[in-house]
Amino acid sequence: MISLEDILKNQKDVKVIDSSIDYKNYIAFDLSAKHTDQLNLDLTDSEKFEGFVENHLAENKAKVAFGGYLEHRNLYKRSETFNDKNTDERNIHIGLDLWIKAGTSVLSALDGKIHSFQNNTAFGDYGPTIILEHEIEDVSFYTLYGHLSLESLEGKKEGQFVKEGEKIAELGKPPINGDYAPHLHFQIIKDIQNKKGDYPGVCSVKEVEFYKENCPDPNLLLKITQ
Repeated sequence: MISLEDILKNQKDVKVIDSSIDYKNYIAFDLSAKHTDQLNLDLTDSEKFEGFVENHLAENKAKVAFGGYLEHRNLYKRSETFNDKNTDERNIHIGLDLWIKAGTSVLSALDGKIHSFQNNTAFGDYGPTIILEHEIEDVSFYTLYGHLSLESLEGKKEGQFVKEGEKIAELGKPPINGDYAPHLHFQIIKDIQNKKGDYPGVCSVKEVEFYKENCPDPNLLLKITQ
């Protein structure tokens, strides 16, 4: 059987936000712990963080900032959601973030159907989230879209079919989006593990090998960098 990774590589011209923005107008964005510590960046204030994102885009004459797959971040230290006293700290990001203003259209990466959706309201969580289910060459897998607007969940039904490139949501504002600067968390998942409307987007160092296998690099599909 063909692997999911090969299937993702074989797809062409996939966009998950505003299709009018060419990838040449994207710029890489480093939010690793090493980099943010060096900048002495205040990650606890979503307004200041949004200003930092906007400055990065302006300085690089770009429209979208992207990055974060398997990035070790300090961004989550502010939230108990990722720092439960009874578990290992979760600080390895296992999706791809696309940073752009609230209200930007979010698109279905591929043909599929709505698997599930919900508003994950814990501080620092996804906020409104949609998960789609796809099947290509008899291989089933999922894509997750997090940090959406609350309105994005209206009128949705499990099992509802969507087409590649169809608008399924818009990016949300803080605090609805988990209290982050506006962005899309996009993640590919092989085994959803019976979860609905939610799936970990950040893992601990001990879990990284499992999640690296279960959640392939989204750039295999999007091909922002080749």
